[in-house]
Amino acid sequence: MSFELSHVEPQASIADYTRPELIIPRLCGADPAGIVEELSHKLHAFEIIGDKLSFYHAVLNHDMLTNSALPTGIAIPHARGAQVRRLALAVGRTSRPVVWGIKGSWLVDHVFLIAVPATDALEYLALLSSIANFGRQTGLLAKLRSAADAGSIFELLKQIQARPGLDGISTGRLPAK
Repeated sequence: MSFELSHVEPQASIADYTRPELIIPRLCGADPAGIVEELSHKLHAFEIIGDKLSFYHAVLNHDMLTNSALPTGIAIPHARGAQVRRLALAVGRTSRPVVWGIKGSWLVDHVFLIAVPATDALEYLALLSSIANFGRQTGLLAKLRSAADAGSIFELLKQIQARPGLDGISTGRLPAK
């Protein structure tokens, strides 16, 4: 299944970079490597990434250098590469908090995996910043943690504004069905 490219509206949301099928409300993985693999599989199934293994390794290598966990209980692992066809986001929730990174790192219960095309810089940084800002909003985090399913999580993400790139054009926004 492939997706067409589209124009980002001025008030784009985080949901514009994902879809309910890319959200896993009950991740099976019990550690960062398993979680990244599970979310990478979703991105590959929807033809957002080509080579799943190279993307998976790029995410883990990047996360080793700069731990993507935040003290609010979310992690934002990401990787950029030629195997990424468009900027997109896969989201997952763990059944119990997972130590993200080395021992003593923050516990994480929500993971936002960002796939970044090699040529993207500005829009991806805006999306990353938007997710990090969302992580500081305790009321919205509580709603995220209590969301019943992928559709509920997706609806919540529609409420979180994503800051588009300077030109307002998306290279990878996922259109609605």
